[in-house]
Amino acid sequence: MVSAMERGYTISETSENYLKAIYQLGSQDSQGGLVSTSALADHFGVAPASVTGMLKNLGKEEPALVKYKPRYGVKLTALGKTIALEMLRHHRLIEVYLHEELGYTWDEVHAEADRLEHVISERFENRIASVLGNPAFDPHGAPIPTRDGKYSAPIGDCLSNLQIGQSGRVARVASNDDTALLRYLADLGIVPNAIVTVTERAPFSGPLHVRVGNQKISRAVGERVTNSVYVEIES
Repeated sequence: MVSAMERGYTISETSENYLKAIYQLGSQDSQGGLVSTSALADHFGVAPASVTGMLKNLGKEEPALVKYKPRYGVKLTALGKTIALEMLRHHRLIEVYLHEELGYTWDEVHAEADRLEHVISERFENRIASVLGNPAFDPHGAPIPTRDGKYSAPIGDCLSNLQIGQSGRVARVASNDDTALLRYLADLGIVPNAIVTVTERAPFSGPLHVRVGNQKISRAVGERVTNSVYVEIES
């Protein structure tokens, strides 16, 4: 697949960020990938009016990058999706490179990748992928889009849904930009491929008690943690 960048189609960094956000938020939606202006406003921390103006501009591009209908939401066009996947691929490959080759911790890579994803060339992207052995997942367990634009849906069941006695292998952590949470999870040993077993559920929406790997002691973790961790259930 020839990328949008290789075809000479360029847009602003802000536009790329919006397309990536629409793709990511839309993949969590059950209504055909439609994303509301309020969801985007919350994501970027800006006023809904600013989002509306940006969406209108993206819809006026030639060719259009989004399909926006006031009060209903926005979804990506084919070109908008292509660019969004390019940004995701850049971002997650850079995260892996920083983590595996340069020694960055998994809580440090997101901010760096946010800055670098907009400036690397497709040639550089391909070199990184080759050096890394064409990884399928980033350091947080999120899938990396392939060179030809294929993207596997994120896997795993939310840790919050596991019952007492169930175990799961950590597949991914959704809050990849929450540095404090990532550091806390690393301290607990709750990282991709770790085995987590639920040993107790406190009543009245209390914390979940989990044991990591072969540790003898269970730790109590709150919903903010358990709602961010996704596992492949083993028993």
